[in-house]
Amino acid sequence: MERKRELLFFRDHFKEFYSEQTTKVQKKILWTLRIIEDSDRIPEIYFKHLTGTDGLYEIRVQSGSDIFRIFCFFDDNNLVIVGHGFQKKTQKTPEKEIDRAEKIKRDYYEEKKRNKSK
Repeated sequence: MERKRELLFFRDHFKEFYSEQTTKVQKKILWTLRIIEDSDRIPEIYFKHLTGTDGLYEIRVQSGSDIFRIFCFFDDNNLVIVGHGFQKKTQKTPEKEIDRAEKIKRDYYEEKKRNKSK
């Protein structure tokens, strides 16, 4: 099957989050990431634009009653840059998590710009 999107894991943000999860949660995260890579249209239950942000999306993972969010954004057409994740404990996404995701996005583009000018 041809991939619709490519995932790029920026720095160690995702790896740190992923390594802290149980095997069951890790399997669910990988399953969800495959949906994002392979689906023509990703169902909103797994992938949603964060209102009030400049192009931030959240990958949505649920395992039992536990809810996890992994921030990401697009670069070019079908390259998804994956940032950090966290376990969601409230209805609203905490502002500090959004701020961190926006900083990761800025860092990514600054690094990309620096590498192009080399």
